[in-house]
Amino acid sequence: MRPLRSLLIMPANRADMLAKSPSYGADALVFDLEDSVPIAEKPKARVLAREYIEKHRAESAIYVRVNSLQTGMTADDLDAIVTEGLLGVRLTKAESAEGIREVDRMLTALEKKRGIKEGSIGIGPSLESAKGVWFAYEILSASPRIFSVTAGTAQDGDLQTDLGYLWTAVGEEVLYIRSRILLAARAAGVEYVLDGSYANIRDPEGLRACCEAARKLGYRGKSIIHPNQVEIVNRAFTPTQKELDYYRRVLEAFDAAVARGSAATTVDGKLVDYAMAAMAKRVLSWGEGLVK
Repeated sequence: MRPLRSLLIMPANRADMLAKSPSYGADALVFDLEDSVPIAEKPKARVLAREYIEKHRAESAIYVRVNSLQTGMTADDLDAIVTEGLLGVRLTKAESAEGIREVDRMLTALEKKRGIKEGSIGIGPSLESAKGVWFAYEILSASPRIFSVTAGTAQDGDLQTDLGYLWTAVGEEVLYIRSRILLAARAAGVEYVLDGSYANIRDPEGLRACCEAARKLGYRGKSIIHPNQVEIVNRAFTPTQKELDYYRRVLEAFDAAVARGSAATTVDGKLVDYAMAAMAKRVLSWGEGLVK
């Protein structure tokens, strides 16, 4: 699976926006059936999303953000959009392991019905409430379909409403939330931990600061809501050339040490042993995946 840095969310009822979406350079497209689509427009959005997936599945990495189980609309969403070429669904407001298993069962039934390889459609929960964050590990270990998780850190979003904190771009107020979700994801074996969207599309410096804060913790990407955010997000969540060069030197030095019969050496005055070599391999694998 290609690494996910930028996931561009677009309202699926807007055919004009869907048509332009591949040109924006995002790593993945997320066609939205949830909050950006009026209730009266959801049937139209489902049809447009499916039509686009079927026509353009070879051109883009396409996911669909479906309505939460609490709305009673999830089953209709899935029935409409499960088709060959859909890589995964973003499950909004996930709050329990049983909810994940319920969506897993729905997907399995639809895959069998439509002749799609079982288990091929992933689930990416979005944790947007106190309950969702609290039960993060249970949610993220509930199904082998889980491929990513999104922290619902958007300004004035559901999570902020639920908890009542004062939002800032750097996000000191959501440090515990981001950290808890990241820890749960790694414990559950989920690689792509993603930050929520940045609401102010005219604040590139704030967006950059927000991305940098999330990346420092170990986040791999971010949801975005406007094409002008793609470049900043992609750059922020890409290892720098300096990082890559350093970790290449780490591996070279470690391999040379092992060849001499040692499992420890130094690079730039810093100890390198098996643990540091493993870190180097992980960062280099991540960086190489972004250029494929």
